[in-house]
Amino acid sequence: MAQSPILSVCFIGGRMFRMSEFDQFFLMKVEDVKRYTVEVLHYFQPEDDIQCAEIGDGNINYVFRVWTEKNGRSVIVKQADKLLRSSGRPLDIYRNKIEAQILHLESRLAPDYIPEVFHYDETMAALSMEDISAYANLRKELMANHVYAHLSENLSTFLANVLLPTTDLVMDRQEKKKQVKFFVNPELCDITEDLVLTEPYYNYKNRNVVTEGNEAFVEEFLYHDQDLKAEVAKLRNGFMNNAQALLHGDLHSGSIFANERGIKIIDPEFAFYGPMGYDIGNVIGNLFFSWGNKAFTMPEAGEAIAALEKTICELYDKTGEKLSVKYDETVQFEFYRSPQFKTYYLDAVMADALGYAGTEMIRRVVGDSKVMEVTCVKDLSKRIPMERTLIRQGIFLIKNRERIRSGSEIIEAFRLILA
Repeated sequence: MAQSPILSVCFIGGRMFRMSEFDQFFLMKVEDVKRYTVEVLHYFQPEDDIQCAEIGDGNINYVFRVWTEKNGRSVIVKQADKLLRSSGRPLDIYRNKIEAQILHLESRLAPDYIPEVFHYDETMAALSMEDISAYANLRKELMANHVYAHLSENLSTFLANVLLPTTDLVMDRQEKKKQVKFFVNPELCDITEDLVLTEPYYNYKNRNVVTEGNEAFVEEFLYHDQDLKAEVAKLRNGFMNNAQALLHGDLHSGSIFANERGIKIIDPEFAFYGPMGYDIGNVIGNLFFSWGNKAFTMPEAGEAIAALEKTICELYDKTGEKLSVKYDETVQFEFYRSPQFKTYYLDAVMADALGYAGTEMIRRVVGDSKVMEVTCVKDLSKRIPMERTLIRQGIFLIKNRERIRSGSEIIEAFRLILA
């Protein structure tokens, strides 16, 4: 049986009031979360046989699944920590409020793709939401050669539906400015500005982690390529100054869950107003890790590799097509209805997408926040050429982002690099 809530008392005007332990922030553990779901959420009864397990593997939050065997009910409780787990660096838990708000907004724009939020607790910095255990982490699914045929269709629909409607091409100007103010997320943006858009090309904090044997390659192709650094500077400047649309901000394949029926998008605590190509590019870039891994470690998985090629190609093309349709459906201002302006605007979005796909690929190879598709390859005779291939593709996408017009060009470039 779950433990009874721990209560304290206070006196106001001579009267005694009982206070819950959850009236002040503290970092919850399993038994605390079980009590929380009874006392605060009222999701379970005190007599229920409540089970709880921490399921998160991130660095800035604690995620718990709480359930009962008797009736099969379950809920996810995600609490923001005030400290970074790895280093103890302080973090503002305001990001939890940002996450609650973007989930609320995205659930209106793309309800099929967002877990339902049941409760947001500002005091405890805790979000309680739908359990999506029926879906699996897409990164791990792709590693296991489960490349769902619906991925490009669902991902492109989600991106088109949540990005363009949050721009001031569609929103009221004043309301959009209020949204920009609310979603200012300086601490987590600072992480991106450094780890994604600076340090892989300028290791000024000495935090890059370069595989032994690739040091000279990284020096030549990343640290000393002035043309590349100029292009990355443009992308960095856009990330920091182009408050275009409300972004998830960390839309890698570990933030996407999937099964045969569809997808769910989670963990938007990096949300802020920035260039919409950043989200699109993050999705595209992360799909290349699975393709690169398979090409070097399991070339016999031809069916899965072909499915990944098709998914990447279609994702780029369908996202552009659906943004165009959404543009025609939602943009009303006369100036913006100009065909010439529409072409200029959407071409810039898709160019940004390719550039940010490139920066995501590079940073996950040489930065200190890697992906399992890279780190699981222990054989250096495979890992070194795999990493170089991913870096070369990233460089190609960054430098050629403004001239590429189709998913087939992206795929063909990677095939040539692999050859």
